[in-house]
Amino acid sequence: MRTIKIGSRTSELALTQANIVIDMLKESFPEYKYEIIKIKTKGDMILNKTLSKIGGKGLFVKEIQTALLTKEIDIAVHSMKDMPAQAPDDLILGAITKREDPRDVIVLKKGNSLDDLPKGALVGSSSHRRKSQLLNIRPDLKMVDIRGNVATRLSKMDTEGLDAVILAAAGLNRLGYDNKNFYYLDTDNYTPAVGQGALGCEIREDDLEIVEMVEKINHEETYNCVMAERIYLKILEGGCHAPIGAYAKKTNDEIEITGMVGSKDGKTILRHTTTGEFKDYLDVGKKLANEMIKLGAKEFLK
Repeated sequence: MRTIKIGSRTSELALTQANIVIDMLKESFPEYKYEIIKIKTKGDMILNKTLSKIGGKGLFVKEIQTALLTKEIDIAVHSMKDMPAQAPDDLILGAITKREDPRDVIVLKKGNSLDDLPKGALVGSSSHRRKSQLLNIRPDLKMVDIRGNVATRLSKMDTEGLDAVILAAAGLNRLGYDNKNFYYLDTDNYTPAVGQGALGCEIREDDLEIVEMVEKINHEETYNCVMAERIYLKILEGGCHAPIGAYAKKTNDEIEITGMVGSKDGKTILRHTTTGEFKDYLDVGKKLANEMIKLGAKEFLK
């Protein structure tokens, strides 16, 4: 009997997500054994610098992808928002699971609304996208760079005197946090990261047994939406060095995708939405990218 080895980062959230994927696979393939292989990535080890200063999103996936290529693992489970737009040769995204809540959340020390934050409040986030959009809404806020896992970032409200931190709703939900001090940022006015809320299963293209397995847990609607967002990101050549986001959703037989880029100080946000046939999801993502370029998006990404 083959043991399917699942590669995961070592954080509580990453391991929770790996177990979500294992539970899904067990439903269709109970005859296999499953084992999580914990892998520390460079992004997990360097916590005193922002991602943009040490190399970007690939820092959370490179070591796991290497383990996949060398056959130490069979499936790599990633948060899709951590994945660079370009994947290594011989690896494919075999499945993307059904999307959790895609929104960002402001977790407040006191209160449950953006209006409850006092003027000049200290808000923790190292994401240029999050900072830009929040400062556009509340330019008086003071943004503080923070890194670490979910619990570490939440604890900084006590250890570093922050009034709030911004996190992904999906991670908080998967870890079972209650929402009594949460303020959800609506996707119409605050664009999520590309792939936010979705989990990806990266595999070797030539491992046909695993290819067939992960196809069973692929959520087609989420897959198409996230891939539309990723082609948008790829064309704009955006990473974590600049404020950029995208969010796609299915409406009847159409896909609606919104992209954003902004200035780091939040004074200017460019946001644009386009639609098209759902089956043409990649073309619609490309269309959005080209329309954003015509509107001046590249100027923000230099």
